Amino acid sequence: MAAAAGTVPVPVPVAEAAGPGEEAAGAGPGPGPARLARLPLARVKALVKADPDVTLASQEAVFVLARATELFVETIAKDAYVYAQQGKRKTLQRKDLDNAIEAIDEFAFLEGTLD
Repeated sequence: MAAAAGTVPVPVPVAEAAGPGEEAAGAGPGPGPARLARLPLARVKALVKADPDVTLASQEAVFVLARATELFVETIAKDAYVYAQQGKRKTLQRKDLDNAIEAIDEFAFLEGTLD
C-alpha cells in the first residue's frame, strides 16, 4: 500500500466522473444505488454468498458492505500513514499497520490477525 506524497484520494461522485458526452451510471432516475462504491459489487456479493449462513443478500446490503469496507480501509490506511510519516517514509509498511492496530482502540478486534 503506497500513498502519493501525503495525499489521500477523495471520492468523486459519479455524475462528476463522467466525461463529456458520457452519461454517468446511476446519474439518472432509477432503482439501485449510484456507482459510489469503488469495490466491485459482484465480487463483494460473491464473498457474502460464500458464507454458509447467508442465503440472500440484497443489492443494497452488498452496496453498504462495500462502502463500509472502503471507509474502513481508508481509515486504517490514514492512521497507518501517520506512523509511516513518523519514520520519514511515504510508503506504508506492515509495521505501520501493526502500530496503528496496537495504538487505536477501534482496531483492537484486529490484534493478532496479521500474524
